[in-house]
Amino acid sequence: MKTPAATHPQLAELLQLGESPLHELMAAAAALRDDGHGEIVTYSRKVFIPLTELCRDVCHYCTYAKTPRRLRNIYLSPEQVLDIARAGQAAGCHEALFTLGDKPELRYRAARDALTTLGFASTLDYLRAMAELVRRETGLLPHLNAGVMSHDEFRSLREVAPSMGIMLESAAPRLAQRGGPHHGSPDKAPTVRLLSIRAAGQARVPLTTGLLIGIGETREERLLSLLALRDLHAEHGHLQELILQNFVPKPGTKMANAPAPPFEELLWTIAMARHVFGAAMSLQAPPNLNAGRLDAIIAAGCNDWGGVSPVTVDHVNPESPWPQLDSLAAQTRAAGKTLAPRLTVYPHYIPQRQEWLHPGLVSSVLKHADASGLARCDDWSPGAGLAPPPDDAPATRPLRPAAAMQRLMERARAGERPGEEELTRLFSVRGDDYRRLLQLADEARAESCSDTVTYVVNRNINYTNLCTYKCTFCAFSKGKTHEDLRGAPYVLDMSEVARRTEEAWRRGATEVCLQGGIHPAFTGQTYLDVLHAVKEAAPDMHVHAFSPLEVTQGAKTLGIPLETFLRQLKAAGLGTLPGTAAEILDDEVRRQICPDKVNTAAWFEVMRTAHGLGLRTTSTIMFGHLETTRHWARHLLGLRDLQLETGGFTEFVPLPFVHMEAPVYRRGLARPGPTWRETMLMHAVARLVLGPVLRNIQVSWTKLGTEGAARVLKAGANDLGGTLMNESISRAAGSSFGQELPPEGMDALIEGIGRRPQQRTTVYGTPPAGRIAQSYAATPLEALQFRNAREYRAGH
Repeated sequence: MKTPAATHPQLAELLQLGESPLHELMAAAAALRDDGHGEIVTYSRKVFIPLTELCRDVCHYCTYAKTPRRLRNIYLSPEQVLDIARAGQAAGCHEALFTLGDKPELRYRAARDALTTLGFASTLDYLRAMAELVRRETGLLPHLNAGVMSHDEFRSLREVAPSMGIMLESAAPRLAQRGGPHHGSPDKAPTVRLLSIRAAGQARVPLTTGLLIGIGETREERLLSLLALRDLHAEHGHLQELILQNFVPKPGTKMANAPAPPFEELLWTIAMARHVFGAAMSLQAPPNLNAGRLDAIIAAGCNDWGGVSPVTVDHVNPESPWPQLDSLAAQTRAAGKTLAPRLTVYPHYIPQRQEWLHPGLVSSVLKHADASGLARCDDWSPGAGLAPPPDDAPATRPLRPAAAMQRLMERARAGERPGEEELTRLFSVRGDDYRRLLQLADEARAESCSDTVTYVVNRNINYTNLCTYKCTFCAFSKGKTHEDLRGAPYVLDMSEVARRTEEAWRRGATEVCLQGGIHPAFTGQTYLDVLHAVKEAAPDMHVHAFSPLEVTQGAKTLGIPLETFLRQLKAAGLGTLPGTAAEILDDEVRRQICPDKVNTAAWFEVMRTAHGLGLRTTSTIMFGHLETTRHWARHLLGLRDLQLETGGFTEFVPLPFVHMEAPVYRRGLARPGPTWRETMLMHAVARLVLGPVLRNIQVSWTKLGTEGAARVLKAGANDLGGTLMNESISRAAGSSFGQELPPEGMDALIEGIGRRPQQRTTVYGTPPAGRIAQSYAATPLEALQFRNAREYRAGH
């Protein structure tokens, strides 16, 4: 590969742009940055592991590289590596950044001897082993700064690290000439450096690179360096961030007396990099090298602070301490942005993990990631029995949401339909934007529903857990791919369905909710028989039953149209349909989690047809597995549009993914449910976006527990769902909650947050007074009766 030419088709244009007044250049760059990154400035909470401080290069500004005589240990031992990594793990880090010199064994016999003692042939072999050790023992994600590598070396290390880094520093060949900062450093030759950056792209490695500013290069040479990197990125799409680092002269180096670049040069370079690369690229500047002037760096178009460690020093710049994270957040907030943690691999690459992540790393990355691809901010997961994280809203200052986000939130609250991009941005809010969104959602809830919180006294009857479908998220169903999960496959006799219905009626229930797996012997007649059993046992019981999957399967087995079957179900006593089987209403996700289930169009068709027949339905979303915030946006917009068309939805029910026993999680292919922030956001955004057309937003206490449910009721929700009596699906997935929350418990929860409890019917009417009275102080439930599912035959 050739060194960048002295000219480039865009160079003259960029040089002209670069002559603009700095404040204008920065303002335009900042506007571009806002288009791509909104109000978020990211950082990586990491621990630094200096595997070796030997290097075969002799850069004249570097204090990291040392000679063997100055080192106690040529390489850190595995025990030392793990000690550092475990300290990072204990401090809540997500990333282990391995720093090391470039192939020191090519220069130093001491390095070769040390590697032989350790049992490795090269520094890269040892690095690979230590990266895998850290990931396996601590769960931290390795990021490797290993210097110049070949395609094969990148491919090898790609198996143990989701991202790597190699600074270009400069593509100016003259800096490697005698007297230049890179003289005597063979790995700093621009052709060598750029070939390695290209090799990373060919190996499909998300790569960090960047420039070192002020080591003797000119502005024109900086632009040529940026253009060379942009051309490589256009070819491979692998550059996840650019570091724009200002040179700091250091005692003991040949460049100790060289002047540091003026701060304006750093700002100019950041702004020009933004213009060269556009809105999407992540631009980073080290905060520890620029203390007291972070606001100006943000104003120049920067959106990332890089790695900041609560545990270890910056081994490359030990004289410049990291800012405390609270201070970094405050300085970022003062500049009008919100600090958010990210992973070592950037969000863009996680949805495309089949291309960009080695299969052995996917599980590790997803365990750290949220739906935006940034780092999880808490250890909470639905159903895990953990208390929600405390509210971090500051009480000492007024909220200052971004003006653009405030306008978007207000428009949503006013009933305007947001676009997909706008709604995706609502799901990304943090900091003051997040807290303001929760406030708006709660205000909208109060205006629509006053202080009343409703619930229905009901019983879940899951008539079988045997299922022929292969939904990878489901821990309830028992089939060929799920037999290792807890619980035996069962089916309920119609007499048991009737007994549970009659018992529920005696205990004050107004509804039975009936759903189950798709037993291979079930037909549409089975569902009609279930309805007959319920209605014979309790004629006035409301039957809320059959997901769109069951409805389509029933119609298909009878060989009749969907509408005809729905009419038969209604005539047999069906009152309403649950809007389950929705999961994520986007076929891109459904192909991964439920490929043989009804697709998005079929789900909407069942709902539309049911609404047209006067059958009202609920609507749901299951979130927190492998989907993204953009899928959430598409899902909510689809529900909103159908509600405007039919008015048939009674409520929206967000169902946080309970991961513990879910096959897709156990195979390492899903996140461990949504974060607490995402759970609050789902309900709050739903209130703003769906609330104008759909009054009721329900919280699932079976997923969140009573404490979590109480918190979400303050973020836009107004309904607690059902008392349930029996609940199988959440508990099968591993939830600690779910086995009946009786009216006394519902009332206590609601009154505990200063709201007014009110029992309701399935369609949000008021139950008769006698029904309400009978629901209190109910007798204990009788023992449940099950039949072996494999003994069942249709009609028997």
